Amino acid sequence: MAKVLDGKIAVITGAASGIGRATVERFVAEGAKVLACDIQDEAGRSLEDAYPGLVRYQRCDVLEEDDIAVAMEIASQTFGGIDILFNNAGAGGSPNTIETMTGEAWDFSQNLLLRSVALGIRYAVPFMKARGGGAIVNTASIAGLQAGASSIAYAVAKAGVIQLTKVAAAALARYDIRVNAICPGLILTNIFTASDLIPDAMKDNIRASMRSTAPAAQPVRKAGEGSDIAEACLFFASPASAFITGTHLLVDGGLHVGPRHSWDPEEQQRRIQAMEARRMAAPADA
Repeated sequence: MAKVLDGKIAVITGAASGIGRATVERFVAEGAKVLACDIQDEAGRSLEDAYPGLVRYQRCDVLEEDDIAVAMEIASQTFGGIDILFNNAGAGGSPNTIETMTGEAWDFSQNLLLRSVALGIRYAVPFMKARGGGAIVNTASIAGLQAGASSIAYAVAKAGVIQLTKVAAAALARYDIRVNAICPGLILTNIFTASDLIPDAMKDNIRASMRSTAPAAQPVRKAGEGSDIAEACLFFASPASAFITGTHLLVDGGLHVGPRHSWDPEEQQRRIQAMEARRMAAPADA
């Protein structure tokens, strides 16, 4: 039986762990060959070793334009072209507030989270045009859709990714290149414990705490996993989404369906009790 991505060649950034690694594994399972780009050399090489001939690891710092350009060249040289690009690499960016932000911290966040996506598209497009089209998927975030989900620099960059997705889709449709974005919600990845300043024991505690509390954070009562995003990426990369471009998909367990009291029975009950308490405390009509 033919697989969904038989004969396809993909480039995935941030491929060595979390969402990226899950997507590499999902794409390979569906017949793709993958250039896995990251700066985590040991994890990247282990991924290559796990899928000989199907995955090649390439060190690529997405802050460096030359690294991105070289990665696209190597994908073409190694596998014969590029059909799919998943711009996934990123981190939390600057934690500064608007009142403490510096130009350096701002530029770092925008370069890591937004400029890298634009450059990924720029350097992949010539290879996709040569193959007669392709699919580009960008990792955005629910933080790009509303305030309060992240630091300001991260949120603005991810909002930029959503808009970049739209304008790139409009510009590239003539070449049969589709561009879409995924907006993850609370996904259990290393992005929350990436800092070298956090001791390993504390990282383990953070991960354990998140895994136990995450199912209660949204209507869908499960922790979000990298594999959930990988499935969405597979959809956008495959012919199943052939009539879809320039849009973004929330993969957030329903976090954005409405305020907590719209879906949490306990919160609904607390609101009812509070309303009843206010009614009982109100003076009787004269």
